[in-house]
Amino acid sequence: MIQASIQHDCKMELRDAALKATPARLAILELLEKTDKPLDVATIIEFLRKHDIQADQATVFRIVNMFTERGLTKQIQLQEGKFRYELAAKTDHHHLVCLKCGDIQDISDCNISGLEKDIEKKKGFKVLSHALEFFGACSSCQK
Repeated sequence: MIQASIQHDCKMELRDAALKATPARLAILELLEKTDKPLDVATIIEFLRKHDIQADQATVFRIVNMFTERGLTKQIQLQEGKFRYELAAKTDHHHLVCLKCGDIQDISDCNISGLEKDIEKKKGFKVLSHALEFFGACSSCQK
């Protein structure tokens, strides 16, 4: 689950977003930096508790919503009845969601930019953002 793909100074990033660098905010940004899957609030709270950082559910919701408003994170909905969050700075990608075990994998090698250009050319519609998730069974669950 942990992967170091994006490296940045979380304190500076918070300062640039006009946010105070509290222990909970720093920990959440660092967690999102290290994970390769979008995380829900329950997972974030569990991480904070394991690291003795005080933040109740309402505080964590406020933090991730503030991060999303300021462009630090993206809010993702994967047909689970809850939101997940990941760093907005991650390269454009989509998700593979296993409906059996709940595993989530990133996929970035699809030609969505070509599709967006085609949509603009054929329909005169300028795509500003998109969301694309694939739902099915992972290789482990197919066995």
